[in-house]
Amino acid sequence: MPLKPEELTEEEYEVIIVDKKGDIVQRQKHRCMTYIQDLGNGVILEMVQIPAGFFTMGTTDFSGYSDERPHRQVRILSFYMSKYLITQEQWEIVTRKRKPYRCIGPKRPVDRVSWNDGNDFCKILSKKSGNLYRLPTEAEWEYACRAGTRTAFHYGETITTDLANYVGEHTYLLEPKGIYRHVSTDVGSFPPNAFGLYDMHGNEWEWCADDWHENYSGAPFDGSAWKDRIESAYKVMRGGSWHEPPVNCRSAARLRMDANEAEDLFGFRVAATAGQMDDLRTDHI
Repeated sequence: MPLKPEELTEEEYEVIIVDKKGDIVQRQKHRCMTYIQDLGNGVILEMVQIPAGFFTMGTTDFSGYSDERPHRQVRILSFYMSKYLITQEQWEIVTRKRKPYRCIGPKRPVDRVSWNDGNDFCKILSKKSGNLYRLPTEAEWEYACRAGTRTAFHYGETITTDLANYVGEHTYLLEPKGIYRHVSTDVGSFPPNAFGLYDMHGNEWEWCADDWHENYSGAPFDGSAWKDRIESAYKVMRGGSWHEPPVNCRSAARLRMDANEAEDLFGFRVAATAGQMDDLRTDHI
């Protein structure tokens, strides 16, 4: 039996912007539309509506790595992305399975999941819900992470451990050293970006749909997943983790991993096409 769509709600939240020292220089009010999917037993999946737009993908200066170039403009169609990384309670209610988690907690992101695990989760959830869930494309992920910004982080020029979960013993610019938690944190523990998404920097690496490529030469400009004719064993991960220095948690940072690897630091979030979700939305207005 399909899962019941609950509602579409409008939310207001505060977005924080910091300078090179990590000091807060702006506090902005933003709004987003969130589609709530009831997964059962009081567990929900919140999908944030990401607006269509253009953005410059990749590193625009020489502070990043060669695999983040050449930077280019990409067009993104409107889509939905889960507000948080998929949590352990969401994983268990959808798959009816429990992982040997490294960091245990119902509201913590599911970890030790491979690309194949994430893909299978999307298939099961799609079948149960009637919505077409999938892993986000790499371009969608970076667009959603940046949320209209062009700085290294959506928080601004740097980050602090008050804003994200990473190895705070390392610094990026002039911010003070922070803490190293050694574990993932509950989703939503830190402020959101302008699109209303949480934990886009740090906490856990996130699987994307794309095959791995060494740079962006020949990459599509339409935001679609970049797939090889013969599917590659290596996939893209984004966002960094609790076990990374801040340089690896930047909006443009990328990781190459085997699709079968399921490490302590690996999680994912889901995406959905806007048209289908919007069709469901009209039933609840």
